[in-house]
Amino acid sequence: MASKPLTRAAVSLTFGVLLAAGLSLSGAAVAAPQVITLTQVPCEFIEAENGVDHGFTSSKKADCDAINAKTGAERLAKAEVLTLKAGEYLFKVTNKNVPYELGFWLREADYDWRNPLDRLTKTSVSGGGLFIGQTQEYAITLTPGEYLYSCPLNTTPDYRLVVTE
Repeated sequence: MASKPLTRAAVSLTFGVLLAAGLSLSGAAVAAPQVITLTQVPCEFIEAENGVDHGFTSSKKADCDAINAKTGAERLAKAEVLTLKAGEYLFKVTNKNVPYELGFWLREADYDWRNPLDRLTKTSVSGGGLFIGQTQEYAITLTPGEYLYSCPLNTTPDYRLVVTE
C-alpha cells in the first residue's frame, strides 16, 4: 500500500503538537513563547495607559473616535512604551467590557497596509472577533525595531512597542 503525502493541515497539526510539547522537529527543546497580557476597555488598552482605566463609555467605534480626538495625544504622551527582547511572543488580548466586536493589530511602526510590498516583507499580526468577556491569542516573532499596537475596531491610540536584542 502506497503512503499518501502529508497534507498541509497534517503538517501544521504535527508541528503544533511538537511546539505544544516543547519540542522542535529535531526533538530539541524549544522555549515557550513569552506571554503578554493586554486588556481592552472602551477606547484604550489598560496596560499601555499605565494600568489606568479612564472609565470611558462607548457603544460604537465613533464614540472612541471622538474621545481619542480629544484625549488621545495627551494620553499617548504619558503611555507606557512596552519594551521587549527579540523572540517569540503570545499576546493574549481580552475584551473586558466593550459591548461590540474588537480586534488587535500589532505591526512594524512604518507598516503601511496599503503598500503590497509591506504586506509581504514587514511584520504584522491582526484579528477581530473579540466579543465582550473573550480572550484571543496572537502569536508573533519579534525582531529588534519599533512597532505599534492598537485596536482599529475600538479605536485606541497607536501604542509603542520597542524590541531590543
